[in-house]
Amino acid sequence: MRLRRVSAAIASVAAVGIVLAACAPPEGEVEGDSSSSTSVSASVGPNDFISYNGFTPETYSTYNSAITDRIKASFFYFDAKGAVQPYEELGTAEVLSDEPLTIEFTIADDAVWSDGEPITVADAVLAWGIQNVNIADAEGAPLFNSVSQDLGDTIPAGPEGDFDGKTFTVQYANPDPDWKIQTYLLDPAHVVAEQAGMSVEELTEAILAKDATALADAAEFWNTGWMTEPGTVPEESLIPSSGPYKIDSWQAGESVTLVANDEFYGPKPETDQLVIRFVAQDAMVQALDNGDLDVISPQPTVDTLSQLEDLGDKATIYDGDTLTWEHLDFNFMPGAVFSDNLELRKAFAMCVPRQQIVDNLIKPINPNAEVMNAREVFPFQDTYQEVLDASYDGAYDEVDIEGAKAIVEEQVATGTEIRIGYSAPNPRRTEEVAIIKSSCDKAGFNIVDAGNEDFFAPGGTQERGDYEVALFAWAGSGQITSGQNIYATGKPQNYGQYSNPEVDAAWTTLATSMDPNVHLEQTKVIEKLLWDDLFGIPVFAHPSLDASSSDLEGLEHNVTQQGIIWNAEAWQRAE
Repeated sequence: MRLRRVSAAIASVAAVGIVLAACAPPEGEVEGDSSSSTSVSASVGPNDFISYNGFTPETYSTYNSAITDRIKASFFYFDAKGAVQPYEELGTAEVLSDEPLTIEFTIADDAVWSDGEPITVADAVLAWGIQNVNIADAEGAPLFNSVSQDLGDTIPAGPEGDFDGKTFTVQYANPDPDWKIQTYLLDPAHVVAEQAGMSVEELTEAILAKDATALADAAEFWNTGWMTEPGTVPEESLIPSSGPYKIDSWQAGESVTLVANDEFYGPKPETDQLVIRFVAQDAMVQALDNGDLDVISPQPTVDTLSQLEDLGDKATIYDGDTLTWEHLDFNFMPGAVFSDNLELRKAFAMCVPRQQIVDNLIKPINPNAEVMNAREVFPFQDTYQEVLDASYDGAYDEVDIEGAKAIVEEQVATGTEIRIGYSAPNPRRTEEVAIIKSSCDKAGFNIVDAGNEDFFAPGGTQERGDYEVALFAWAGSGQITSGQNIYATGKPQNYGQYSNPEVDAAWTTLATSMDPNVHLEQTKVIEKLLWDDLFGIPVFAHPSLDASSSDLEGLEHNVTQQGIIWNAEAWQRAE
């Protein structure tokens, strides 16, 4: 789940989509004097900041995006209900033609980076090049290590317009239902060009010509140049902001401090300073109580809810449904235990007590919670039951220890170690693994809690494939085609390397149609294929549970992957 046409799911880290920067819309502002010096501190999780470049597979997560979304703007944004809205402070978009789909973007005259450089067509060309799998090295590997890599095929000619101008046109090869949330603005072309020893014009010409040789240094910088040692902020000239805040400082493992961008062309932030702290889930409520944090986004648990309620008038609680969902994904990498053994995957699915997990861990927070049996639609959405009727027969609703045990014995797999990996510390997931172990060990598996702090880190457990089952969440948005980046062959968020040509074909059909009926029918096809193959096991949709100090105003629950921090620019202290 920020979709880099990526999915509306950005690993909720892990969760994708083209990440639409969450600049607070004008109507979301809170009246007040923004000239006074104010500071607000917030935490969305324990994971440290990774990079100013949050668009690589290694850096694209809800935690990193909590920071990068404050410093990167987009032409559209997701509102609190998950609907796509225009952000006209940056610019406007106009459909010139439906066949072929042709869009004209106009960047606002006063839209500049925080270093004063104008935001221009060159920045859009860079964003297109970064997401273009057809710009490749001699071995055919994409030159840019982007989490989204399909704009080269989606928009073959790239953005058309004067590189130093404010207007560009894009023409789609096929209809695209998610055209509004494609990432047309990402990083500063003038910085990348300078670091590559090129002029901005030379950079844009090389990108449009797909000249991999000329772009080698530019890609090297984009891929690695912003990756610094934890706590080390790149020089200010290398990290200009197009959003309401800019990075001021970074204390490794503790916090990143953002300050208002004086050159911002949109509404000025209500708060001059925003401190994003990295706090363990089980320590957030105490930090809120102590005044060390003003806003928290803890993992919803029974204990957390009770602790927040005990704070009484000291805190305001925000809760509701979300487009984030928990899942267990099998590792399909060569040599992995489950990679080529459907029967063993079935045995595992048969012994996972999903209903018990929901009853014990989720229903006390959301009494209406239920086991989730789909991936692209949620239990609270209108088409959920229709999709289920066409794709899932209830085979894994009830735990079947004897049936699972028979398969394990038949496969000569008794005692097989099954490492369930997740990003730790995470109290709820630790409990989930314990519940699974108590059940699946009876079926002959040896479940091992493989949670660790580096699970999603670059070069970490997930990237290396050191797990049999991954436990995490995809944090979604309103993107229609988000799942393509997760389930289609070779896509950047297909971490477990699953592949099925029928799934690929269904996604292609869905992603190139503007017809909601086609979207629904292909979703049914995809869901059935994923169940037939047992790509993984959906568990539940996440309830949200956020809170703030009672003297803070302007917060609003958001169902998308951006969560409570989506409109941080509008927060302010009550007088």
